[in-house]
Amino acid sequence: MDAKELIARRVAHEIRPGMLVNLGIGLPSMVANYVPAELGVFFQAENGVIGLGARPPEGMEDENLTDAGGGFVSAVPGAASIDSAMSFGLIRGGHLDMTVLGGLEIDEAGQLANWKVPGKMVPGMGGAMDLVTGAARVIVAMQHAARGASKIVPRCTLPLTSLRRIDLVVTELAVIEPTEEGLVLREHAPGVSVEDIRAATAASLIVPAEIAEMQLA
Repeated sequence: MDAKELIARRVAHEIRPGMLVNLGIGLPSMVANYVPAELGVFFQAENGVIGLGARPPEGMEDENLTDAGGGFVSAVPGAASIDSAMSFGLIRGGHLDMTVLGGLEIDEAGQLANWKVPGKMVPGMGGAMDLVTGAARVIVAMQHAARGASKIVPRCTLPLTSLRRIDLVVTELAVIEPTEEGLVLREHAPGVSVEDIRAATAASLIVPAEIAEMQLA
């Protein structure tokens, strides 16, 4: 499987029955493809949909049914359409069990930068600030490096999304938990060694004596 599928499959294992979960644009949206329908999970998007399903088969797309990034989605039985004010009320009011977001940088303090690269045009922050601040649990799903440079760094150089410490980082190489003491390596991907992860990571890692292998099935 490719890196994005591996990340999405691993993040899906963090989702529990009955959760209300927000999936960010891009890679995070793939997580819905690997969560069994029988778990009764409701995926939410900032544009006002609760009950997002997986991307529909080609030719079955509905131009009125999209996620916050404009990507086509399906709707599960019991799905609801709400206005943007209600949607952000859920986020800001602490009603989301989890959000899964992409990342540009994560640092040793567990802080996330994911909305802007200075000097590049961006349409806006979207719901990133609200989600990182308001969701009960924040998971960052991202590739470990970009253009050969680690995205897990000693200190973020890009504008921070929130001052809150995120809860978990999942990459194609590792699962890393930000803690008060620093970034703790919890899992390695199949076929990836601790030395491989350290070599690909600019930040310092705390490496416990026992590290599990990612479960992807």
